[in-house]
Amino acid sequence: MKLLRRVYYVLIFTNILIAVAAAAQCALTYLIFDQPYNLFIILIEGAATLLLYNFSFLLSKPKQPAESAYARTRWVFRYEWLLWLNMTIAACVLVYALFHVHLYTWLFLGVIGAVSILYSFPIIPYQGKWVGLRQLPAMKVFHIALVWTLSSVALPAVELWAQGETVDSVLFYSLFAFKFLFLVICTLPFDIRDIAQDSYYHLRTIPSMLGVEKAIRLCYILVAIHSLLVVFSSAIPWPIKGGILATNLLIAIFYRFFIFEKKGHYHYTYLLDLALVLQFLFVLLSVALFQAFGG
Repeated sequence: MKLLRRVYYVLIFTNILIAVAAAAQCALTYLIFDQPYNLFIILIEGAATLLLYNFSFLLSKPKQPAESAYARTRWVFRYEWLLWLNMTIAACVLVYALFHVHLYTWLFLGVIGAVSILYSFPIIPYQGKWVGLRQLPAMKVFHIALVWTLSSVALPAVELWAQGETVDSVLFYSLFAFKFLFLVICTLPFDIRDIAQDSYYHLRTIPSMLGVEKAIRLCYILVAIHSLLVVFSSAIPWPIKGGILATNLLIAIFYRFFIFEKKGHYHYTYLLDLALVLQFLFVLLSVALFQAFGG
């Protein structure tokens, strides 16, 4: 158990878990589209995510990281060489994979990058000054969900289209909407956890506007809404639905017994990153079982 706990912390602190989660969500799109996996798109997704999150570490490095109140910050900069090693490997993988995708995919990656920059770049007029999306009330969680949905659903679709493959439009739009809501479900608890820090930076997030208890209830409501939408969707096949619903049940369990029950244990929130990986595995297993026993 101690070894498993240590591995879990290392995966969190190095951002490897979130990178694997991004790659898994990208692979899930190919599975739902019933298309062969494109390893280069999946590698781009994972490597770019690892680079982005590690780079954000460097940008937020405190003057005295060893004296930080956060264990994650102390650990990351105690082993800063590992951070740079991860970034170097991720950069090499990203460059290699980019040379194996279509030009249209490059252009769409530029669109995703532009949307990402909007988060902090002061380009939007608000209350007499120019701000980024992060300063707009309640936009933080929706912006993160949008960027992830663009990269994990739309990016594979663009590459498939560029290669002459067809993607059912109803399935694409349904998956885009379901994935966006699912990512809100997985992101909102982080805002609840970080409510004090966000308030310090004058960010008006959903938890700071509703209050913690109402935000927690909203999380459960969104899981229920997502589950109902998936059940009644005509675009998503039942083998896919089984894996998605199993993940929603697991997330509700995470909410109830770990994330919202054991407050102060920030590392439990990262179980939602694990859920992004498990969703792919659950859907893969559900499809395999249906093919084996359902005909």
